[in-house]
Amino acid sequence: MTLQRVLLVFGIALTTTACGLVGDLEPRSGNAMPPQAYGQTAEQSAGGLTTPSVQARPGRTDELLKRSERREDDPFDIAPGEQPKPLNPEAQTPPSKTDPE
Repeated sequence: MTLQRVLLVFGIALTTTACGLVGDLEPRSGNAMPPQAYGQTAEQSAGGLTTPSVQARPGRTDELLKRSERREDDPFDIAPGEQPKPLNPEAQTPPSKTDPE
């Protein structure tokens, strides 16, 4: 019984993959293509409709890192309870609330 099911599934899979049409799609005989949409300037083709736009699939940039650069310190990367570093190196840090006076 199991062999019959396997053969049945294999046969269905084989017949469904073999029924594809290879070639351009055309309307049936006696039928015409649908009319152009309002404002359409060019005739639509299957290739044009299935090609993704640049916005949908942006091009890749293959720019490699030319030279290594040292990253600047992040002034917002501080431990809890510490005062942030001043953005201006000449500026003095205000006394923290945890410092005894």
